[in-house]
Amino acid sequence: MGTDCLFCRVVAGEIPATVVRETASTLAFRDIDPKAPVHVLVITKEHYADVATLAQDDPALAGELLATAAAVAEDEGLLGDGFRLMFNTGVYGGQEVFHVHAHLLGGAPLGPMLARNLA
Repeated sequence: MGTDCLFCRVVAGEIPATVVRETASTLAFRDIDPKAPVHVLVITKEHYADVATLAQDDPALAGELLATAAAVAEDEGLLGDGFRLMFNTGVYGGQEVFHVHAHLLGGAPLGPMLARNLA
């Protein structure tokens, strides 16, 4: 992917991030605008636009992404009370960075899944 992808630039070390876990194929780092006490982004190092594309093109890597998310949840002490793992996909799904990433959220009650004001 070109240098216009924010997360590709994080993987390349061009943009600093607070890394909490790294594997050969995944990277997990703290969100710079956290929405919960624990808010970690878990990404693949290889560029895929979204989770649907990743799942279709490389199911094994999709599994590695989930395994990394689970390991981070354990490291962050979230297994007891629970956590939310969320993929935003496409414009209607609220995706802002078009590089597959999971939001791992926890550390407090998270509330409803969707805003109540949907048309």
